[in-house]
Amino acid sequence: MENKNLLSDTITFLGTGGARIMVSTQILASGGLWLNLSGIEILIDPGPGCIVQSTKRKLRADKLSAIILSHRHLDHSADINIMAEAMTQGGFKHRGWLFTPADALENEPVIFSYLKSYLEGIEVLEEGKSYSIGNISFTTPIRHIHPVETYGMLFKTREHTLSYIADTRYFDGLLKSYGSELLIINVVFFEPKPAFDHLSVPDAKRIITELKPKVAILTHFGMPMWQARPWEIAQRLSQETGVRVISARDGMRFDLSQLDS
Repeated sequence: MENKNLLSDTITFLGTGGARIMVSTQILASGGLWLNLSGIEILIDPGPGCIVQSTKRKLRADKLSAIILSHRHLDHSADINIMAEAMTQGGFKHRGWLFTPADALENEPVIFSYLKSYLEGIEVLEEGKSYSIGNISFTTPIRHIHPVETYGMLFKTREHTLSYIADTRYFDGLLKSYGSELLIINVVFFEPKPAFDHLSVPDAKRIITELKPKVAILTHFGMPMWQARPWEIAQRLSQETGVRVISARDGMRFDLSQLDS
């Protein structure tokens, strides 16, 4: 009998905390996103604690086909080395790909040199380029406005489209780049803070209103966002935008079949 869990397309939130204070206190976990799309398992942004959060949820790193970094900051990349080693079974199995912006490989590279030989290869992310992992394709449609080289992703499976808006300040190019059925948005701030290149709730509202996905999921909360109760914010945004908006929780698993209902 076929295992239905292997057939369903899912996203597991290994952590929903973002920015320095939240990550250093671990009030919310910071493990990134684990995608299982058409049987292809992909890890995005393995921040601090990723190895703990993934094994706790019985997700096996040696089943991963790829790890993708949106950018080099610690809350997105701190566990890249242990996850790469685990993906390759300690280097005994030459497998898996790393997709990363170029500056994460340059001065102070985020991945140790000896681990590079364990991988099948490393692909450098660039604006407007397309990539494939097995039968899954994704694009990095636009470079974000952030202190380091940063990209979000737009994925296409046989049945669905989903996009991930990683860290950035708001700019109109986001509206032209991430139209999809499922929209995952990193929302660090409750109110706008122009001095920092991160999205706030008003930014998320504008993006959701314009793009009209079937479902939008808020994640990567900074301390002010957490104190404002993101689950209540999501409920309010659902009413204001007419889109189903969800506040992600640590360990939450979203099944993409919900997009069909």
